[in-house]
Amino acid sequence: MRPASLAELRDAVRDTRGTLLVKGAGTAQGWAGAPDPTDHVLETAGLTGLITYNPADMTVAVRAGTPLALVQQELAAAGQRVSLDPARAGATVGGLVATADSGPLRHAYGGPRDLLIGVTVVLADGTVARSGGHVIKNVAGYDLGKLLCGSFGTLGVLAEVVLRVHPLPPASRTVSIPCDAAEAVKHTGRVLEARLEPAALEWCDGELLARYEGVESSVELRAAATPGGTRLSTADAEAAWRRVAAVGDGDLVVRCGTRPSQLPAVAAHATSLTSSTAVGVHTLRVADVERLRAEFTQVTVLGNKPGVPAWGEPHAAVPLMRAVKQRFDPEGRLGPGRYRPWF
Repeated sequence: MRPASLAELRDAVRDTRGTLLVKGAGTAQGWAGAPDPTDHVLETAGLTGLITYNPADMTVAVRAGTPLALVQQELAAAGQRVSLDPARAGATVGGLVATADSGPLRHAYGGPRDLLIGVTVVLADGTVARSGGHVIKNVAGYDLGKLLCGSFGTLGVLAEVVLRVHPLPPASRTVSIPCDAAEAVKHTGRVLEARLEPAALEWCDGELLARYEGVESSVELRAAATPGGTRLSTADAEAAWRRVAAVGDGDLVVRCGTRPSQLPAVAAHATSLTSSTAVGVHTLRVADVERLRAEFTQVTVLGNKPGVPAWGEPHAAVPLMRAVKQRFDPEGRLGPGRYRPWF
């Protein structure tokens, strides 16, 4: 099923029987484990286009199947952007929210849940629910959007998304600091203590990258003031950030959340790694997932690797997750088996 409007999406969920797999562009189809076979596949890629956009409001409302690249193209004409830079080319806005995916810009702007200010969602029984609004300072009702972030299409089908936008930076500079993982933790502390305010601070396979954005004079001063750093040319900077994105293309890739100071311990498990060092979000290629899980609990497999469970042993929050799933989808229609072995 490929609905092209909110009404068609509502009818598709309400009038069908059996289980549903929600799919956007398919760029993260294998993430978080393979769900059970379903009776229907519901593609949101037909729900495309901007709904409302006023640059002065600093928000944009888009249909969930709209590729992020298309949104960025439309906003760039007004000198603005959505401050997300995931590695997945072609990902839809709804898919990024559903997977809670982000890139190095998470250092300064957070992930989708931090930029999300409103959603329209079709629940498992066909009910259309709305949460939030179209203004940044929004206090209207329960924040359903944050609950849907990272739900992998198991609580509802995103139809429309309202996002906060930011000015497009007029200039950008990247500084490189060659170092190992332990040194990266120390260099991160020095950059933060110097209050240089990087937009991204990412360690990737022996190199700490600090990206500065803003007006030309500001980024030049901050790049020059970075302790132990060497400013990269535009071409070298672009190549460095491509290497960061390429880590997620490996055979067995996981995402792991830890305290920032635990980067060296995580790096010991990796064959290749990129890490938002001040945030503690790591994307790494590994040879043995269970060995990593024995030391860290927040590990998610990005991809359907046969014989490798996407989720580890149930943790303390799993009973609450089960209760939320039961409330939103009591018949278990949406993405059955997605969170096995938790529920």
